[in-house]
Amino acid sequence: MTKRLITVGHSPDPDDAFMFYALAHDKIDTGDLQFRHELQDIETLNRRALRGELDVTAISIHAYAHLLDKYALLPSGCSMGDRYGPMVVARRPMKIDELRACRIAVPGTLTTAFLALRLLLPEGFAYEVMPFDQILQAVEEKQFDAGLIIHEGQLTFQNQGLHLVVDLGVWWQERTGLPLPLGGNVVRRDLGPELIQRISRLLKESIRYALDHRDDALAYALAYARDMDKSLADRFVGMYVNEWTLDYGPRGREAVRRLLDEGYKAGVIPSPTAVEFVE
Repeated sequence: MTKRLITVGHSPDPDDAFMFYALAHDKIDTGDLQFRHELQDIETLNRRALRGELDVTAISIHAYAHLLDKYALLPSGCSMGDRYGPMVVARRPMKIDELRACRIAVPGTLTTAFLALRLLLPEGFAYEVMPFDQILQAVEEKQFDAGLIIHEGQLTFQNQGLHLVVDLGVWWQERTGLPLPLGGNVVRRDLGPELIQRISRLLKESIRYALDHRDDALAYALAYARDMDKSLADRFVGMYVNEWTLDYGPRGREAVRRLLDEGYKAGVIPSPTAVEFVE
């Protein structure tokens, strides 16, 4: 049987690897579909999505506001910061107000972390984009006053003697009462309703399989766990692959709409976002 190739983009991180384990290792029946995985950092995937290059891809929720014409948001695959999330760290203890005078290393201007920081500091701040996995070292080596960190850096920054300035997931929760929707998975609209539904179902099956076979999926994900032992990687995966990931649910959907609405009101997102989920 000739299989139809579906390109899938996701980050080379333990949470994404865990989520896609079943699809990557043929643990579930995909019928006449063959999934080819392309691993790149989230900002690169955001930019590729702007060009419509991948059939399915992980994206930042911030980036989704710029992708409505090409992609639909899948109900599964969400990374939700539920009272935790991206962090700003510095070499010395610092108050949030001091960040306005800092040069901050950021992992990309389409990341949700950057959007949240713009909402926190609406007057603006000096920043420079660099790969997310180089930010901690750059701050430690005094190339920047502070760094906006995502992924596993949230659990390891203290190993480099750095101090937490603000956890944007905590800040957002205190401000809105909602979790911070960081990333999601999208599918190309031009694949058509039937294929989109199949892809959506298979992605949810993959996440469910990983949660039901946690040890096997975690063993695979460990290959992508930079500077983390098994227990720390397990903790990190648990933060970002959970019931939220199986489905946003009403509260998760509200969180997406609220975040993008706030981004528009603050002038970070150029136009209102009519959020649509594949149902």
